[in-house]
Amino acid sequence: MANLVYKRVSTDQQSTARQDLVLAEAGIEDPVVFEEDPGTSSRLHPLQRPKFGELITYARPGDTVHISEMFRLVRGNQHILDVLDVLHRDRLALRIHDGAFSAMDLTARHPRTGELLSTVKFMVQTLAAAGELQRDLQRELTYDGLRAAEARGAKGGRRPAVAAATAADVRTAYLKGRSIAALARDHRVSRGAIRTALADLLPEHTAIEKDAPATELSVTLDMPGKVADYLRSTELEPAERVALDQGTTVRRGQGYTLRVTAVLAVHRQLLARCQPLGGAQGVPAVPAQRKARREYENRVSALTP
Repeated sequence: MANLVYKRVSTDQQSTARQDLVLAEAGIEDPVVFEEDPGTSSRLHPLQRPKFGELITYARPGDTVHISEMFRLVRGNQHILDVLDVLHRDRLALRIHDGAFSAMDLTARHPRTGELLSTVKFMVQTLAAAGELQRDLQRELTYDGLRAAEARGAKGGRRPAVAAATAADVRTAYLKGRSIAALARDHRVSRGAIRTALADLLPEHTAIEKDAPATELSVTLDMPGKVADYLRSTELEPAERVALDQGTTVRRGQGYTLRVTAVLAVHRQLLARCQPLGGAQGVPAVPAQRKARREYENRVSALTP
């Protein structure tokens, strides 16, 4: 009988250190570990995750699946019930080592009907609903905090390397003969940051012919996670795929946005690719996906001259 360990984190900035500690304290003998790639979202159904799928394929009747806490594996009521059905079908045991579910035998079935015991189902649904409520409250509080910060004039995102308050001083010093290297040392920033602040003053800029076509600059937009998830499963052009693959994931409560940097033309192409999210012929649109696409469309349209 094998001991199968499953681990997952929601962002690539997180680690499995806490899970490792809980599982190590459990004293699991000869564990076979299945760990999802960093940043595997809890929104993805467990039965669709690559490593959990490998675990189910590897498992044999009588094996035990170990997780540190329930929400590393599942997100809500239906996820839990779906997983329990698969474990029952394959005659696998489930052992949770921390959290509210750790004291429960979630695999308990009625001896005659084979269905999940009603008391177990009730506890699973109650605790899962409590977990969802907690995450929703955290998301609402985070959103309210961001709105309050914006009202005070604070802005999110990465701060500029050369503050706006000192950019004028940097430009004046450069015009008086101060070198880029010296300015970088003075302001404790990179030479690239100084060059950015001085872009229109540099010789290579003034040497450009007036009638030469301007190079299209890249812009960074936040793409809703539902749009990103759809596009990842869609056939894309190389430039579109690169922009998507190089995007930065930003967690937003239960969901996320993908911070994508690309020229405006690529953003427009990506927007066109996700047109079906707004509703295709004969296929009703999912409200959440339609809303996500509309948000992305508004951000792209705001940059259109």
